[in-house]
Amino acid sequence: MPSVSRRYGSSGARFERPSGRADVELAGPVILMVSGGADSTALLVLAATSTLDIDDGRGTARIARERLHVLHVNHGLRGLDAEEDEEFVRDLAARYGIPCTIRRADVAALAASTGDNVENAGRELRYAEAARLANELSECLGTPRSAARILTAHTADDRAETFFMNAIRGTGASGLSSIPRRRNRIVRPLLDRTHEELCDLLRMRGIVWREDATNEDTRYLRAYVRHEVMPVARARNARVVESLATTCDILSDEDAYLTSLAGRALRDLTRREAEGLLVLDAARLAALEVALARRVVRAALLGVCPGARLEARHVAGVLRAVAAGEGSLTIPMGVSARVEHGLLVLRARTGVPAPSAAWLEVPGRLELSDGRVLTARVLEAAPGTDSTERARAQALEWDGESVLLDAVAAGVDPARGGRLWVDAPRPGDVLCPLGMHGQSKKVSDLLGEAGVPLDDRAAVPVVRSAPTGSVLWVAPIRPDERARCSVATKWLLELTLLSAS
Repeated sequence: MPSVSRRYGSSGARFERPSGRADVELAGPVILMVSGGADSTALLVLAATSTLDIDDGRGTARIARERLHVLHVNHGLRGLDAEEDEEFVRDLAARYGIPCTIRRADVAALAASTGDNVENAGRELRYAEAARLANELSECLGTPRSAARILTAHTADDRAETFFMNAIRGTGASGLSSIPRRRNRIVRPLLDRTHEELCDLLRMRGIVWREDATNEDTRYLRAYVRHEVMPVARARNARVVESLATTCDILSDEDAYLTSLAGRALRDLTRREAEGLLVLDAARLAALEVALARRVVRAALLGVCPGARLEARHVAGVLRAVAAGEGSLTIPMGVSARVEHGLLVLRARTGVPAPSAAWLEVPGRLELSDGRVLTARVLEAAPGTDSTERARAQALEWDGESVLLDAVAAGVDPARGGRLWVDAPRPGDVLCPLGMHGQSKKVSDLLGEAGVPLDDRAAVPVVRSAPTGSVLWVAPIRPDERARCSVATKWLLELTLLSAS
């Protein structure tokens, strides 16, 4: 998100870098993604012979030749044509003395295995290979990975086409911003130039380029927009590409600003965070302006599951539940959203706790599936002491995470020990919560009153006298009245729930 001085100030007005030491940030590799088409051919030529702004703080400047490296990815889709594209790029790079890396892949098979379309699979592959090459070269040069740049040949025409493509599919401000000038290490230095300008440049220099026949196939959305939509728009406004470029810049700047506000709001609203889990303050989220709330929910969902296939209706569904104060829904790719007890709980499939079911030896310890540990041991009550008071003090000191019960009432032999069964809450479970003077309550109601989200309840350990025996302790919420200590208790069963280390 550039400032006014950075966006509109001249390069000569910037402060000079301190002298006396080399800046490794200006020595990182610059990867040129070259397919062999007119735009990427022009990118290679301009990078080797002219000046470009690669957003490294120098403005428009020459790139040191030793930093340049060409990457060509052969998708294996077009047979002999693809082989000739590869050879063309290799020869062009050699002509300008730039090292060239060729990567080959079966994109059709990759798309089939992932359920994606060929176009998306190819794009993801290209960027993945560019990132890998940038990291490899950064390590060889001894420069930070952040200093590397990956240059693509997207033009103003590409930006206008992407604007229409996203509008046809349905999108928000981010999609209508179209192609950003920079995303992390990826920079698009040709966004202010049109495809025709780059073709004219190559013609003047006598440089040929490769044509991809699939670019004419209007079954692909980009080709449809290029050959069917853009001519109609140009007939109405000959400068539609330039007009849309300005629109995209405005939307991109405003989108970046709102995204930063949403990021701060998300941090303020977060109440709990773990792998595959995010819990937000639903009441405060409901009070946000809807434009900001949409972004917060979207960022939160993608933070929990980056691969989630989000649509506007999913975000709206979450916000409806937030406004109602309750409700749940599932997002494609396995994200659940639930509003309860004033909290919005977002959970990915990987974040769903697995229930434990095992014997707990007395004395002994049991590691639960979430890393917590249950321990059990038998203690003898000191003569003349009140076990009831000791049990009350223990519960207060440990905030309920350690309890003292009557060992005999719990079914444990004080001399030989024994074992207890630990598993998750079951439908129909009932206990007599300590302090309710023998009144029974469903375990599900107890958990609800304690504010335990439904998705977290499978991780609540329930200690039983046997697999089909009575409930002794819903840890760490409440023990059962029937196993409580009394003045007559001689042997104490100590159960403790320890946090994951």
